[in-house]
Amino acid sequence: MQWLDRITGTITMYRLVLICLLALVVETVLLSLTGVISQPPLAILATGLVAVAFTYASNWVFAKIFRVTPHTESSFITGLLLLFIFEPVNPLSGATSGVLLMQLGGIALAGVIASASKYLLALRGRHIFNPAAVGAFVVTLITPFGDFAAWWLATAWLLPVTIVLGFAVLYRTRRYLMAIVFVVAVFFLTFWVYGGNGAPLAQTLLEPFTTFSTIFFAAFMLSEPLTMPPRRWQQLVEALLVAIVFTVPFTVGGFSTTTPQFALIIGNVFAFIFGQRRGIRLDFLGKKRLTPTSWELSFRPQRPVIFKAGQYMELTIPHAKADIRGLRRIFSIASAPVETEVIRFGLNTAERSSSLKTALLALEPGEIVDGTSVGGDFLLPKDVSRPLLFVAGGIGITPFMSHLEQISGAGAARDVVVLYSASSGELAYSERLTELGHPVLLLAPAAPKPLPANWTYLGRGPLTPELIASAIPDVKSRAAYVSGPPAFVHVVRGLLRKAQVASVKTDFFSGYTSKSTLTRHAEASAERAKATSQ
Repeated sequence: MQWLDRITGTITMYRLVLICLLALVVETVLLSLTGVISQPPLAILATGLVAVAFTYASNWVFAKIFRVTPHTESSFITGLLLLFIFEPVNPLSGATSGVLLMQLGGIALAGVIASASKYLLALRGRHIFNPAAVGAFVVTLITPFGDFAAWWLATAWLLPVTIVLGFAVLYRTRRYLMAIVFVVAVFFLTFWVYGGNGAPLAQTLLEPFTTFSTIFFAAFMLSEPLTMPPRRWQQLVEALLVAIVFTVPFTVGGFSTTTPQFALIIGNVFAFIFGQRRGIRLDFLGKKRLTPTSWELSFRPQRPVIFKAGQYMELTIPHAKADIRGLRRIFSIASAPVETEVIRFGLNTAERSSSLKTALLALEPGEIVDGTSVGGDFLLPKDVSRPLLFVAGGIGITPFMSHLEQISGAGAARDVVVLYSASSGELAYSERLTELGHPVLLLAPAAPKPLPANWTYLGRGPLTPELIASAIPDVKSRAAYVSGPPAFVHVVRGLLRKAQVASVKTDFFSGYTSKSTLTRHAEASAERAKATSQ
């Protein structure tokens, strides 16, 4: 899957979602032109234009009122989601102008409400609900069209392309397990609720996919990062909760709650309870060069930020002439939770830097940066007696520094071995690694001179399961953690499995497509093993 990592890693998650939604628009128009689906092409295009235009314009107005920078891609995404939620309105349907105005006005109102929810339904600068879900929920509640939110992508003809595009989004965000839990739960709940209604078995089994927009909902709405809890187990619980409300009929005061938009709103409330319940504002303190192509940036949080060692934060950096990678990006936190007065991030500029990184490095002390979310499950086992192995590729050392600083700051004693892959002269955090005193095994073209006392040079490679076992005799008993570019993580995880390491947890730095020394060596080792077996 390394080719998919390279493709999806070159653009932001928001840009990928936008591209996939636009691809769905093209697909629906093509199917409409061929008569496969009932929605006319003019209806699709007109509804999409109204939804996107009013969402974008209202978001721009609210951003000006609240004196913040509008996130254009987010507005486009919300508008396109509303297109696929509401039944397209055909201006040439023969309906009276009053009816058309009310129908298109309802969609426009949904876009305005969706934008408003980002600013008004927020607590301490953090919005609580998925904007498209709020817009759809409110409009269907207050308009005379009870079935206005039709979720019309639920057809057999659109299912294949929805699955492919949805998989791309879920793979990029690594939320496929959450989506799978939701889809499986909806499948079995549908069979349980509707299985005895006399319908043919095949029809009942296909119901979640051809009547409900289950796949679209899971990939493009349930996986929305800003309204998601930070930990994986919390995300899976949310998926089950949303699946229940999504599928099982409930009626409250004559109002049917069995709608996707209401189910997602309930899930958003659950996520908000567990997530960072306030906006994150960081005062820039300064930057420090770690290596010729890597930096550490330090910030002071205006309010305490709750996170665990090994987690990440998404930063928003508004800047002019943003490139394809957008205004937001995830960075692993290098500091430890015990360092309450500072949050540090490590970043690499070895490749052609994005406009966001350029803007980030151009910050002046005192400037304010917004964090949009904190999350991740790259956490250590609670059993402090469990020996650990940290395998880092290049700037992938960053989350391990958070772990090591937390271990040191908390006064804990843990058995940790660090296996560090880097190009010659590109040893980020080398001085601090030496000070912390944990054994460091280095794989690189050349050994640093002088070699620190707690470091061991393993040579140029290639890395093999035999070399791992030789350098770390008790490797089978260790819990292994791997962090670095996606290709690096995939290869090293396989090598550790061959070395009979039972527990391997991974983290990856999407967007870094160049190969580290260890990646090249590991791939060479894999090729050599393949050739030997043949």
